[in-house]
Amino acid sequence: MVPTVCTATQRRAPPPVARRVAQVPTDLPHDDSIRVHGAHLHNLHGVDVAIPRDRLAVFTGVSGSGKSSLAFGTIYAEAQRRYFESVAPYARRLINQVEAPKVQDVTGLPPAVALQQSRGATSTRSSVGTVTTLSNTVRMLFSRAGTYPGGAPRLDSDSFSPNTVAGACPECHGLGHVHRPTEALMVPDPTLSIREKAIASWPGAWLGKNLRDILDTLGYDVDRPWQELPATDREWILFTDEEPVVTVHPVREAGRIQRPYQGQYQSAARHLMHTLSDSKSATARRRALQFVETVPCPVCRGRRLRPEALAVTVAGRSIDQWWRLPLEEVRAALQAVGAAAEEGEVAAALVPDLVARLDVLLELGLGYLSMDRSTPTLSAGELQRLRLATQLRSGLFGVVYVLDEPSAGLHPADTEPLLRVLDRLVSGGNSLLIVEHDLEVMRRADWLVDVGPGAGEAGGEVLYAGPVPGLEQVALSVTRRSLFPDKRTRDERPPREPHGILALHDVRRHNLRGLDVSFPLGILTAVTGVSGSGKTTLLRTLADVLAAHLGTGALSLEAEEGEQGEEPDDAGPEAGGASTEGGDQPAAALPAATGLDQVHRVVRVDQKPIGRTPRSNLATYTGLFDGVRKLFAQTEEAKRRRYGVGRFSFNVKGGRCETCQGEGFVSVELLFLPGTYRPCPTCHGRRYNPETLEVTWHGRTIADVLDLSVAEAAEVFAEVKGVSRSLQTLVEVGLGYLHLGQPATELSGGEAQRIKLATELQRSRRRGTVYLLDEPTTGLHPADVEVLMRQLQGLVDGGSTVVLVEHDMAVVAQADHVIDLGPGAGNDGGQVVAAGSPVEVAAAEGSRTAPFLAAQV
Repeated sequence: MVPTVCTATQRRAPPPVARRVAQVPTDLPHDDSIRVHGAHLHNLHGVDVAIPRDRLAVFTGVSGSGKSSLAFGTIYAEAQRRYFESVAPYARRLINQVEAPKVQDVTGLPPAVALQQSRGATSTRSSVGTVTTLSNTVRMLFSRAGTYPGGAPRLDSDSFSPNTVAGACPECHGLGHVHRPTEALMVPDPTLSIREKAIASWPGAWLGKNLRDILDTLGYDVDRPWQELPATDREWILFTDEEPVVTVHPVREAGRIQRPYQGQYQSAARHLMHTLSDSKSATARRRALQFVETVPCPVCRGRRLRPEALAVTVAGRSIDQWWRLPLEEVRAALQAVGAAAEEGEVAAALVPDLVARLDVLLELGLGYLSMDRSTPTLSAGELQRLRLATQLRSGLFGVVYVLDEPSAGLHPADTEPLLRVLDRLVSGGNSLLIVEHDLEVMRRADWLVDVGPGAGEAGGEVLYAGPVPGLEQVALSVTRRSLFPDKRTRDERPPREPHGILALHDVRRHNLRGLDVSFPLGILTAVTGVSGSGKTTLLRTLADVLAAHLGTGALSLEAEEGEQGEEPDDAGPEAGGASTEGGDQPAAALPAATGLDQVHRVVRVDQKPIGRTPRSNLATYTGLFDGVRKLFAQTEEAKRRRYGVGRFSFNVKGGRCETCQGEGFVSVELLFLPGTYRPCPTCHGRRYNPETLEVTWHGRTIADVLDLSVAEAAEVFAEVKGVSRSLQTLVEVGLGYLHLGQPATELSGGEAQRIKLATELQRSRRRGTVYLLDEPTTGLHPADVEVLMRQLQGLVDGGSTVVLVEHDMAVVAQADHVIDLGPGAGNDGGQVVAAGSPVEVAAAEGSRTAPFLAAQV
């Protein structure tokens, strides 16, 4: 196959320059290639490309260039569309279908399987066993081949699951722990009175005042210090199950309504338990967890199941004991069970399948994990490999696997086993299309498809498609500069001197067993080590220690639904609240720490989405849209019509289009075809009603502003101080191509992370701030990594401390201090192998990081 080269120029650069786009004829006979003609999805500009089958093809390009739109949105989506055409119409309704791609034609396309990154929050009930489906077969093994106590009836497999009514412990509902509100936590300062908000666990705003007024009406002294109230009164106020209804005569400020109303009391403990069990707001649950003691379930003692299920054994072990074993020990134990089973027995049929599944997991270096390990506690690399192993076990032939950054979250030492597994998939008669940023994976590709040259409107062209060496001749390619650098350049900045030390002592969590570790303050520290060595656990422990020290919790840059500042449950970038690992799971006991007095603020930046619905976008998340709406509300026309700031929100009744409720589109259900969206027939995608759009600011409506790119908006609002600062920061982190109204659901993890970072950067810098980042370069092209690192180095130059978990050795080489954990994973990890400057760690004996870091320093 002849490589194709596109010599595209910047799309917006005048005067127009002719360019030669890769042309793929569609009248060729069927050959051994997948041929795409006329792809127009998102920013793809009529892309034509040919990719050989039965090869490892890697799609490259900067974030937002269009590579995922080509690999997933076009090729995979077309394969799915064709498959669904063969499915009975009734059955199509039951399958989650993708939208038909915008492409003229795709030829030579086999069936496809996709494995995409999942960066959203995972359920606390999800575990290694459920992700890999190992737990299904193990439960069947216990049900059909387990040893039951004398006279006990046989149980079905659901009885061995803590996620079903049949199996879950009725006391803790299968969680293994229970929450108990305590007086000490709910009333942290007993010298205060109820009127002075002694009951810290009460909700704020009107509801808290309501509960206080009800107590006052019931005859309780709300002005007496809590510690002076009778013990019986304190017990009733905090823990009663009674919910009396009384007529309240509130005393309010002059001029406010003071109308009597019927108020119903609810104890502080009852309110907390109701929040933890029923609230859909993660923010509310995190706040409630601050006021409860989380302890092992007194009935199942943390084993999660009913007694009858725990009484059944296989090879002398109960099922919860099997769950806790490392996978490598599970494999050895199962082999013994299989060897003892006679032909025809259930164990003889089930064990070989289990062992084969475990073999793939062990080959990918995951033998140290246990089946009960909760997925929220896993690193991105561990979770990605678990999902990949599940797909690899299928044994399909002649399939196109479309993978999204399979090397994400992997240490360089872990990448080689992954590549061997991928090679085996290809040699087994399959095709691999991989969206990837890792340079080593690119070098191993049989075929490289480079998309660019830039992001957004400046991208969407196939610059090159062919063998890897040919990319060196494509001058426009940003990837070429990383894959074939003219010369290696390093930042020769003088080493920074720390202004203090933050130390953790005797850290005991997962595989960290009595670890002592020091984090220098005022510099950039990289935490390295193979996947599973304990890096993420160490970072989470540090975050929890700092959150406990500050009292208000770690500032986690993530958002709830809705527009910032308008929804009551909005977490937004200013959300606080201490969080426990894995959502509502109990946190491990915090280790002792020194040097905390030098830390005044902690910020965690991750790659979780900034919103889960199209209503959330970067304009609302960063807060810049608040400033824009104020500008419109201050116009003469808005004042004449008495339009306030809320009128220009697409989340609030009054200004928004009520047909689509401000979303700009409506869902169309086609019954036997995949559901789709189309522009709202009333507002035509502009989100607002006609009256609101009659108000303009400098000739633009509020809808026009949302259609602007960040770069365009930065010019339009250059003289508006608050808005300009936000926009300029977004440009500085490389997001100038995004549109202000672009839904959060369309953003990649790397884009979401940089939006969070930009949100933080636009604030005034404070000395004593610690920034914690877990694998910040995941999902970023090397060119985007350079942009990110400039911002992080700027934070440190401003007096802050940055601690990041990282696998990219080029980034680690730019750190001031490196903490290398290991030497291995799981029980073989959890130790500080080396600590010091990048040069010192690169020379450390026994470090699996050292040889890879040595190539960069």
